[in-house]
Amino acid sequence: MTLGKSQSLFSLIPGLSVMDRYIATELIPPFLFGVGAFSSVGVAIGTLFDLVRKVTDSGLPLTIAIQVLLLKLPLFISYAFPMSTLLAALMTYSRLSSDSELVALRSCGVSLYRLVVPAVVLSLVVTGMTFLFNEMVVPAANYQASATLEKALKEEKPPFQENNIFYPEYGEITQANGEKSRGLKRLFYANQFDGERMKGLTILDWSQQGLNQIVTAESAIWNRAENTWDFFNGTIYVISPDASYRNILRFENQQLKLPRTPLDLAGKNPDSAEMNIAQIQDYMEILRVGGDTKKLRRFTLRIQQKISFPFVCLVFGLIGAVLGTRPQRTGRATSFGISVVIIFTYYLVQFISEALGLSSILSPFMAAWLPNFFGLGSGAWLLFRAAR
Repeated sequence: MTLGKSQSLFSLIPGLSVMDRYIATELIPPFLFGVGAFSSVGVAIGTLFDLVRKVTDSGLPLTIAIQVLLLKLPLFISYAFPMSTLLAALMTYSRLSSDSELVALRSCGVSLYRLVVPAVVLSLVVTGMTFLFNEMVVPAANYQASATLEKALKEEKPPFQENNIFYPEYGEITQANGEKSRGLKRLFYANQFDGERMKGLTILDWSQQGLNQIVTAESAIWNRAENTWDFFNGTIYVISPDASYRNILRFENQQLKLPRTPLDLAGKNPDSAEMNIAQIQDYMEILRVGGDTKKLRRFTLRIQQKISFPFVCLVFGLIGAVLGTRPQRTGRATSFGISVVIIFTYYLVQFISEALGLSSILSPFMAAWLPNFFGLGSGAWLLFRAAR
């Protein structure tokens, strides 16, 4: 084996043996080929055909279509990173095996465990790249692509929920016997929201012991200076614990100390693909106050998936390297086909685990990480069998 000029970069890294530099250099070209190939296929299937239809049927300007296509490209590049790691490891080790280079290395006393180290190290590097790419580039690009397309087609969705704003507020409630428990304190409902003013409001309030209230109002706005709600043209019904009316107060303008969370909920309808982890956590704080456990579970799962997804690169790198060491000749087309089968199997397991997580059968952590655990276990088992 001889080192080419392309290995000069790796020669600058201390601690790398000649074998490591050689294998690392062999891994890079098929990895780049895979990024280009898988990204192209993903863009064509996921975006290009739909944009062509919008250009021909909806009159979408070609320049806008190209802009949206470029903005969608980072998403498919992030998907291509793990797949390309698998393809690179499979193609490189298959070529080394078919040319008897692995046989020569093993005859010199190099174990199979040591041979797959360069692929594992490359996988870890790509894992870090994927995580940073998904956090810093993909969410912003997805958001800009959606906004650009909606504006061009004049189908802009309002940045707020227009109808049926429903917000249950949970908190600590003191019972008649003095015991404290968590329960429903207020129920907030608004029929409409125009971006600034709530309309058709009804609030059921059980927050004060021995004093229940029903507030109805024609409209309300959030007073930023006072941090209160300004209600207009409404009625406050004060109800005794025995369910009899105690008092009725009609008003034209009334300030009430209520949380602004209904405004935050109405003003946001986010897509997790357009947010990074920090933004999802901020939105979950709003959901947590409202006690929406279903949405909380879904977004908790999305956070775990954003963390676990980059480690698919490690799973695919290990499996690809082990399968590539088999003593048989495997061409580029065969390697590509094997990669597709492995990728399909992995994402099938991921789909099933996600469904189990959303159904509360699995915890969000286990639902997100189960495919990786399954893949790493399979790769370790294949490596152990091949090394015997």
